[in-house]
Amino acid sequence: MPRKAYVPGVAALLAALLAGCTGASDDGGPTDNSNPGEAGTASVAAQPGKYDSLPEACGAVSRSTLDSLLPGIEEITDERQRTTAYEGDATLTFDTDRKVGCRWKVQSADATDHLLVDFERVVSYDNAVSDDNRAEELFARKVTAADLPEPSPSGTDEEEAEGTAEATASGSSTASPTPSKPASPTGSPTGSGSVSPSASSTETPADLQPRLLDDLGDEAFVDDVLASSGSTAKQRTVTVAFRTSNVIVTIQYDEQPATVGAVPDSKEMQDKARKLASQLADSLT
Repeated sequence: MPRKAYVPGVAALLAALLAGCTGASDDGGPTDNSNPGEAGTASVAAQPGKYDSLPEACGAVSRSTLDSLLPGIEEITDERQRTTAYEGDATLTFDTDRKVGCRWKVQSADATDHLLVDFERVVSYDNAVSDDNRAEELFARKVTAADLPEPSPSGTDEEEAEGTAEATASGSSTASPTPSKPASPTGSPTGSGSVSPSASSTETPADLQPRLLDDLGDEAFVDDVLASSGSTAKQRTVTVAFRTSNVIVTIQYDEQPATVGAVPDSKEMQDKARKLASQLADSLT
């Protein structure tokens, strides 16, 4: 059979294929076979987060920092036990690329201290939502769950004093100024040399209240809860959480004194937890 008999069929097949690939039309329409919106959707696909892995949680906290947060660790005389205490215990996880954590517990003559450090790497499986945006949504839920109080307005006492002075100046010189509540943030009487544990636990200064933080990561907050255990000893739990890109870090630090009636110092514990948070944030970047 002559070879040229195959030419018409091959030519027809090539023509069909070319027509399908170019999608050419007589009216000057699109020359490809895609819908007009498909190319735009692909071009704005959400970007992955900055982080694609997590640090080893039990090695993320330095020994000097553990000495500060867990003072009883230096009281351990047995070298092997002290080394084990420094190592901490890794939390259960099924994917170390997505979530890791470590906890430490140390008892001293004065108190029992616990520290938990948790790292979570957020991944969005929605092409329209970036990893960062998904992490932002999850962090917003943590803030809501913390139920932070409304921030105290700054300068309230000064404004109140100014208002009283203006009212006195504009009124009669013999008129008595309207009495106002004491300005002591601890609720103790003016001139008191000390504050009882009950008073200090009910009136917390504004700069130690649970609150949002603006100097840590992309967003952060600190929570501070003082609770009573089964005995009369008070346990304080300070939580510092922050987000940087698609990673959320949570630090939970609590202390329960060995002495009945003793109250852990809020400022000291917050300072220590925030310092650790700053170190972890720096190590991530």
